[in-house]
Amino acid sequence: MPPKPGRRVAIYLRVSTDGQTTENQRRELEAVAAKAGWQVVATFEDAGISGAKGRDKRPGFDAMLKAVTRREVDMVAAWSVDRLGRSMPDLVSFLSDLHARGADLYLHQQAVDTTTPSGKAMFQMLGVFAEFERAMIQERVKAGLARAKAQGKRLGRPTVGPAVEQRIRDLRAEGMGVLKVARTLGIGVSAVQRVDEQNRSGAPRSVEL
Repeated sequence: MPPKPGRRVAIYLRVSTDGQTTENQRRELEAVAAKAGWQVVATFEDAGISGAKGRDKRPGFDAMLKAVTRREVDMVAAWSVDRLGRSMPDLVSFLSDLHARGADLYLHQQAVDTTTPSGKAMFQMLGVFAEFERAMIQERVKAGLARAKAQGKRLGRPTVGPAVEQRIRDLRAEGMGVLKVARTLGIGVSAVQRVDEQNRSGAPRSVEL
C-alpha cells in the first residue's frame, strides 16, 4: 500500500537513452501521488543517462539528494529500483542517506514503501537483482564479442579501400576541404583526416569509415 497521505514528495525520473522518454513514468507517478494525497514539491529528471553513472554524472539525481539533505521532502518516489541505480553499494548508501534525513522511498513497480521494515528489506533485495542483471548483460556482451572474434569477424567500423584512399589524396591535393571530400566520397570526416595524417607521417595504415 502507498504511504500515508500528506507527505511532501519528490518524483525522480530517469531513462538510459535519448530515444526513450520519461513521460510514462511521470504520468503514472503523478497519478499515484494525486490518489494518495501526496504533495509533489519537485520533479527531478535524468534523460539519456545510465543508472550505472555516479551521482556527479546525474544532475537530476544530485539535485534530488540535495533537496533531501535540505529536508525539503519527506519521500522520494521513483518508477522502479533500476531508475535509481545499478550498484548495490550505491543503492544501500542512497537508502541510508534518505533515512538519515528522515525521508523514505516509494518504488511504484515493486510497490516498495520503506516506511515499513519489510519494504526496506525488499529494497535491498531488489538492488541485488539489479546488480546481478547488469553483470549478466556485461558477460553476454563480452561473450558475443569473443565469439565474433573467434569466427574471424571484423569488429569495429569498416575500412575504406586503397582506391578510396587514393581518391582522398587526389582531392586533397586539388585543394578540396576535408568536409567536402567526405561528402563527395560518402565517407566519414575521420577517414579523410586519417589519410591526411598518414600522408604527413608517411606510414600507410588502414582507414576507418
